[in-house]
Amino acid sequence: MQTRSLGQQGLKVSSIGLGTMGMSMAYGPSNEDEAIATIRRAYELGVNFFDTAELYGYGTGHNEQLLGKAVKDFREKVVLATKFGFDMTAEPLGTRFNSRPENIRKVAENSLRYLQTDYIDVFYQHIPDPDVPIEEVAGVVGELIQEGKVKYFGLSNTGSKTIRKAHAVTPVSMLQTEYSVFEREIEDNDIRMTLNELGIGLVPYSPLGRGFLTGAVKPAQEYAEDDMRRHDERWQGENYIYNLRATEQLNEVASNKGISVAELALAWLLAQGEDIVPIPGTRSAKRVEQNVAAANVNLTEADLQRIKEILPHGSAGSRYPAGMMENFTRDS
Repeated sequence: MQTRSLGQQGLKVSSIGLGTMGMSMAYGPSNEDEAIATIRRAYELGVNFFDTAELYGYGTGHNEQLLGKAVKDFREKVVLATKFGFDMTAEPLGTRFNSRPENIRKVAENSLRYLQTDYIDVFYQHIPDPDVPIEEVAGVVGELIQEGKVKYFGLSNTGSKTIRKAHAVTPVSMLQTEYSVFEREIEDNDIRMTLNELGIGLVPYSPLGRGFLTGAVKPAQEYAEDDMRRHDERWQGENYIYNLRATEQLNEVASNKGISVAELALAWLLAQGEDIVPIPGTRSAKRVEQNVAAANVNLTEADLQRIKEILPHGSAGSRYPAGMMENFTRDS
């Protein structure tokens, strides 16, 4: 597996990582033994970058505990990224934020315990907190870095102004946000310019369109109530039909190259810049093998042009309901 640099603070990771959220929440029931086997298979294939968060597992620590258990025998050889920033007492979960200094420190201690480690490689602010200046957040994470409890500082789901303010206090190594051939919002603002200027890496989550770009899709109503795709606009009505047809066309491109549509989508992301490291999530070891193979796919200019013709502006339908989008695009 090739490696890529994220930020200018010395962090190098495998060119494709693994997101573990779906092993604990959002995509219906999961099997812990299968999840652990998937994480370990990813490591065998050269993946050393694993993503989790306090929020994943509905605030119980389940996802971090799962990841910690899976990698405990080779902890020193992997990069573990986790996140803080939500109020775990809020109902429904994920509707209130908490990036107060005392909570950041509390989350850090919990994460260290759950992950069975004495340091966190990457500590992200999961989402901006309107009640806590980002400079204060960056300062606390900087203190954790000085104390050796954290190695690198990351931001997630935010914009250029916030990135610049944070980076001026404590160097930001990476931004995590949704980005894929389906979700192209980041191409329409100045975030990429800011990242390039400051030397900050980009970590796309949901790089396979929350599973749509795996080819294994069905209409929203056919998913379980606890599956986020049941409420995702991209799986509904005319949006679903448009996106399905686009995926079928992408599959034609992929088939002509002897690869899957998932490999094509990941290869497309890797081709957008050397500072990009996608973190596709899956519970399946077989899917991990397919995702990792994308690192060896070379796309021609003709391939990239054809993909642009199929999806010039991304998918149909918003990635979040309107009210929630305001939280995920806040910038100050």
